[in-house]
Amino acid sequence: MYFDTHAHYDDRTFDEDRDSLLAALPESGVTLVIDPGCDVKSSRAAIELAARYEHVYAAVGIHPEELGDFTEENICEIARLAGDRKCAAIGEIGLDYYWDDTHKAEQKELFKRQIELAIELDKPIIVHDREAHGDSLEIISQYPELRGVFHCFSGSAEMAKELLRRGWYLGFDGPVTYKNARKALEVLELCPMDRLLLETDSPYLSPVPMRGKRNDSRNLKYIAEKIAEVKDCAAGDVARAAYENGRRLFGI
Repeated sequence: MYFDTHAHYDDRTFDEDRDSLLAALPESGVTLVIDPGCDVKSSRAAIELAARYEHVYAAVGIHPEELGDFTEENICEIARLAGDRKCAAIGEIGLDYYWDDTHKAEQKELFKRQIELAIELDKPIIVHDREAHGDSLEIISQYPELRGVFHCFSGSAEMAKELLRRGWYLGFDGPVTYKNARKALEVLELCPMDRLLLETDSPYLSPVPMRGKRNDSRNLKYIAEKIAEVKDCAAGDVARAAYENGRRLFGI
């Protein structure tokens, strides 16, 4: 069984076949999915999908690229949505300096507001960290009670060690299968089996051999196979470990 802890099925690229695809996932061995929101609209959509499918759960939050949603009204709406019984986390939240490094202070404030909401509601967070490793680590370090996952982890081995020491989980996606995945494989080697999660980030980041095509949760097997190669174990062992890790972190 597979647990895709990060898949954006609210994305418009799934408009034509979303329902048939989600309905068929359990038959393909994908029995749990978390759909994380990136703004108020997509967070609502994630909650709606979770209500329609027993195996789908939601996360709600405002992504750093969506700073325009950073209003008191929208933060309150995220808090309201987070009260849904199938909301498993606050996310996708964090910092992204790749596209815009001119609003770092605003990104940090948005990140902290949502971290504080997660702590208030006793929920884990799903962290988006792109080209902002130092600031991301510094901020989460201010909240020792905080728990969660660094989605599609792209930091250094040293950062991974510190996160693992603090009890965090690391998410591994399609890029671990790419030819230039040296840093990700170094992190995989040191990440214990009880701290890794499998993610697709669908519809993005399709793994080899599906690279260039729309991604979906059925491709988790390729990621598990690569991790198993690195860990010198069976892909089924990876899938089982990641499944239980996800259930433990998200309280499912």
